[in-house]
Amino acid sequence: MPQLPAGITADELCDWDTMCAVVADLEPLWEPGSGSGYHGWTFGWLLGETVRRVTGMTPGQALRAYVAEPLGVADELFFGLPEGELGRTAPLVEGNWAAWLESLPPSAPFVRLVAPNRDVWTTAELANRRSYLLADLPSCGTTTARAAARMYAALLGDVDGVRLLGPERLDLATEVAVSGKDRMLLGRFAKGLGYFLGLPETGGGLMAFGHHGSGGSVAFADRERGLAFALTRTRLVAGEEGSTGRVIADAVRDCLRSTTWP
Repeated sequence: MPQLPAGITADELCDWDTMCAVVADLEPLWEPGSGSGYHGWTFGWLLGETVRRVTGMTPGQALRAYVAEPLGVADELFFGLPEGELGRTAPLVEGNWAAWLESLPPSAPFVRLVAPNRDVWTTAELANRRSYLLADLPSCGTTTARAAARMYAALLGDVDGVRLLGPERLDLATEVAVSGKDRMLLGRFAKGLGYFLGLPETGGGLMAFGHHGSGGSVAFADRERGLAFALTRTRLVAGEEGSTGRVIADAVRDCLRSTTWP
């Protein structure tokens, strides 16, 4: 259920109860198990409401209690920002990201279904809205690169006494769950449980898992190299301008290959 109603607004997007009701009313676009498609927005409410009902916490509260505080990044990793953190947050700036979204054909499933109108495109205009920054939106986040990398490192193994997943759970989360053509993005991808596997930025190997962010940000963990990596951007770009994450990650991998550890 990756789709949103055609007339969805940014104000509705920021209202938890409204969006949970919207998602609850959706009909699956295909028979479960028969295909896979990128749930750019809706996975946040599908998983977030599950978390809320199990823990009694909002997704943002659960993220803080189970991840951010144990890892020492409680002031760097958020879903909805506390109001007092707004002044610390760098505003996003449009590069060519919004223009790239504009260039997608209206018939593309991502445009037609996942982000069906400009109000819910992940542009700087949306991301800088006060209501958006304060909203508990588990399909988005406000973070430093350090906090995102630290979170991925704690998925791989122990970080100052904290490990988020044990080895068996990590195997389960990062083995190939589906592969082939994505019905929303129309490219071919391998995916684990919540993660893309083998993205170009990760070196292309299926031992690496992670996710892109809109406008060129990326974070991932590479099990083969024991590497956690994150790049955050404030200028949103696409295409060749958006390759910075891959260039820097390639440089880090080259460094690892040429380094002799004691």
